[in-house]
Amino acid sequence: MDVASLVELARGRRVVALTGAGCSTESGIPDYRGADTPPRTRPPIQHREFVDHADTRRRYWARSVLGWSRFSAALPNPAHTALAELEQRGVVAGLITQNVDGLHGAAGSREVVELHGALARVRCLDCAALTSRDALQARLLAANPGWLERTRGASIAPDGDADLPDDLVDGFTVVGCAACGGTMMPDVVFFGGSVPRATLDAAWAVFDRAEALLVVGSSLTVFSGFRFVRRAAERGVPIGILNQGPTRGDDHAAVRLDARAGVALPALARALQRS
Repeated sequence: MDVASLVELARGRRVVALTGAGCSTESGIPDYRGADTPPRTRPPIQHREFVDHADTRRRYWARSVLGWSRFSAALPNPAHTALAELEQRGVVAGLITQNVDGLHGAAGSREVVELHGALARVRCLDCAALTSRDALQARLLAANPGWLERTRGASIAPDGDADLPDDLVDGFTVVGCAACGGTMMPDVVFFGGSVPRATLDAAWAVFDRAEALLVVGSSLTVFSGFRFVRRAAERGVPIGILNQGPTRGDDHAAVRLDARAGVALPALARALQRS
């Protein structure tokens, strides 16, 4: 693996990083479109389905209760820590992430915009109250005594999803907002949803610092991330892409490296420290 081209891209420039699921796969959280990702047995829940249908919400929370302990136990990998180190040294001026796992913050990155939200937070759709996912987990378990025992043996995915038979799901009790009794939803952008205006404004503010854009672990299939590559190309901001497999932005890249983020980013950090 040769990171020399990435070193040249980053040297002497303020770098803004745009990260996707490939940045977290080495923490045990799978991506949706990676070359090594097995076919999913369950399609992701759509935003409108969750909002409109109580049975969809019941299915989501019943499965999520099982998977949350595994997902929330994921730790930053060397890709996250390298980006945090590069920020501390003034190389990375900010980070825009499509991930909802909170691992950039856990690794020590400070200037982070979570474009798609964070699973560690839950929002009431009626009164907008925010609470922690851990607090909701405790309430869901209290409302469903013996749930973990009854579902022992269920197949749990690293991203927090789980396989459950319909008859078990039908017996699951969903709790409402502790403040108003309203509908609780993870504070994330589901498939088919839109990035909130305030979040997008914050992401553009970070992007405006960029003298180089470094894409890490994203196929850029989703427009919410690709828009930053397109804007960088329009402005003549050099683009580096570090990803395993092709991306939607490859034609715009000045530098393209097919490698694992957890290997290439620490190598980049070491090389920049020596130069």
